[in-house]
Amino acid sequence: MGSVRAVSVTAGVPNSLRLEDDHPEPATEEGAILVEALAVGICGTDHEIIAGEFGIAQPGTDSLVMGHESLGRVLEDPTGTLQPGDLVAGIVRHPDPVPCTNCAVGEWDMCRNGQYTEHGIKMLPGFARDRWRVQPRFAVGLDPALTDVGMLLEPTSVVAKAWDHIERIGHRAEWKPQTVLVTGAGPVGLLAALLASQRGLVVHVLDRATSGPKPELVAALGATYHAVPVNQLDIEPDIVIEATGAPRVVLDVMCKAAPTGIVCLAGVSSGGRTMDFDAGALNRALVLENNVVFGSVNANRRHWDLAAQALARADRAWLGSLITRRVPVSGYAEAYTPTSDDIKVVLDFTA
Repeated sequence: MGSVRAVSVTAGVPNSLRLEDDHPEPATEEGAILVEALAVGICGTDHEIIAGEFGIAQPGTDSLVMGHESLGRVLEDPTGTLQPGDLVAGIVRHPDPVPCTNCAVGEWDMCRNGQYTEHGIKMLPGFARDRWRVQPRFAVGLDPALTDVGMLLEPTSVVAKAWDHIERIGHRAEWKPQTVLVTGAGPVGLLAALLASQRGLVVHVLDRATSGPKPELVAALGATYHAVPVNQLDIEPDIVIEATGAPRVVLDVMCKAAPTGIVCLAGVSSGGRTMDFDAGALNRALVLENNVVFGSVNANRRHWDLAAQALARADRAWLGSLITRRVPVSGYAEAYTPTSDDIKVVLDFTA
């Protein structure tokens, strides 16, 4: 073996993305399970890292190997947790070393001191390399039928956590939700709609796109697609999952939820924008209608397992339709250059 190809950046340096042909083999300290990479998914966090706005280098170097939406096949596992040939993804976040009260019980997605580490994002090498290693407790086995779409597990885990927390909050009282509004039809929004449809709920998805694959993907779930402002919708959703991060949309969905409604903010705003808004009216509505607004990000092992189950139940063709471009590693620069028609772009290590 000797060396691997790896897509990396110099952390904090804009436009330093590169393909290394002689990156060292993954160190055994990274984990006992050796994995051959099949693909990595690309998302907005990757674009922020490439722009130098985000990302922390691996200790002892100024570099960071990219890739946190992983999919691979087990080459060897001396622990017996998985078998050679098994399909596997690696959990992105690792608990902080203190550990805080949440990390100590496996809830690293709720880390209280911010000292967690993350593959391809913060201090841990990512999965965009020919081979990588993972510890058994951070290795998630996947249904063999997910070979072409298993890199969707990471964004699905984020959505599975959002649904887990929505349901926990909902059971504060008698709760029989019927209608869900998802704002944003990117990967997170569409996967949120998928999990809503799997729950038998009436699903509405709002996005700006009026052409392209998004309306058809929503319709294929049996959901209703909207391309109008939130305040023009003639629905009063029991649950809202906000996946755009657009400040206007964030504020509008808080006002749109039904009494005792739950609004989950899953999109991250860039900040720096101000607007006139009646905060008093919002406060009055939230209090008098017993509404809840909360933020959700990342996922722990329980959510990754729930996500794997959700993908195994989903229509494979529908999942495959989320992937709008598959690019070989040799075309890495093209893969990491977003286009307006993208939903999910995948860097293919098998091509």
